[in-house]
Amino acid sequence: MTNSHRVLVIGGGSFGTVLANIVAENGYASCLWMRDEQQADSIRHSRINERYLPGYNLHPALQISTDLQAAIANADSILFSVPSKVFRSVLDQVKDYIGPEHYLVTTTKGIEPEHFLLMSQVLEVYFPNNPIGVISGPNLAKEIAAKHLAGTVIASDNEDLRQRMQNLLQCTFFRVYASNDRYGVELGGALKNIYAIAAGLSAAMDMGENTRSMLMTRSLAEMSRLAVQMGANPLTFLGLSGVGDLIVTCNSPLSRNYRIGYALGQGKSLDQAVEELGEVAEGVNTLSLVKQQADKLALNMPLVDALYALLYEGANASTMVTSLMGRDQNSDVEFVLQRS
Repeated sequence: MTNSHRVLVIGGGSFGTVLANIVAENGYASCLWMRDEQQADSIRHSRINERYLPGYNLHPALQISTDLQAAIANADSILFSVPSKVFRSVLDQVKDYIGPEHYLVTTTKGIEPEHFLLMSQVLEVYFPNNPIGVISGPNLAKEIAAKHLAGTVIASDNEDLRQRMQNLLQCTFFRVYASNDRYGVELGGALKNIYAIAAGLSAAMDMGENTRSMLMTRSLAEMSRLAVQMGANPLTFLGLSGVGDLIVTCNSPLSRNYRIGYALGQGKSLDQAVEELGEVAEGVNTLSLVKQQADKLALNMPLVDALYALLYEGANASTMVTSLMGRDQNSDVEFVLQRS
């Protein structure tokens, strides 16, 4: 791949800004599209995204645009980095401008309620003939911006897309690993938000490190259990997009989902927790969808059941512990490699 390759990142949030900037620093043509012209103009002049990444200087070559049609026309690869709640509305805006030659990648973590669709599956609905990929992992944008060492996963069944994203994004502080299990990688990124709520809850209740460790490992078991039923490879969850993302989300007080759980552990209602946070955390919506899916598939997911009872049925926080200790399966590791 030559340096003539052109990248467009749609979404001017913290992670989208970081990715667009890495591409520019790597010497490729890079454009960041955002909806707000005033914000875009401010970034063009200051070279800082003050709203999402204050103090982070952007590369001089990074273009900032609000002209979606022109930005797409000048791109070979398009990365979607927008909230899941507006994902379809963004696709409605771009569908007439994207051709089959475009490589499409999503970084959005979430599940669409109607048909339990992940964002890459929504992309497939709109663009069935395009190569599609997913970027997911333990990626706190502010740490990447500060050039702390980090890794992520690009998942796609298209080998050329995987290689292209590795070339565009890999640098001295950001390692890009490849996977062909797109569904597993994306599912891990969505599910871990649920268990960050449990981690925040246990921290507020001062349950201790043993409890935190148990919660995280049993969370991984539940995630893998659902993944297998949905057609993903459970071993994918042993990588960065599974256990890696779970660790960083369950240990970060900066996580919105962790903070929701912490507020609940302090005895606040869900409405009070959301009001305190200022927005609904992704894990709250994902929990309801996963609970429905687990019931439909008759899956044993005690943490999901307990959190759902707490958030939506008025149960006491202690029920989460009771459920974990009383209902979980006896086997420690459910999916093992058979010896030949």
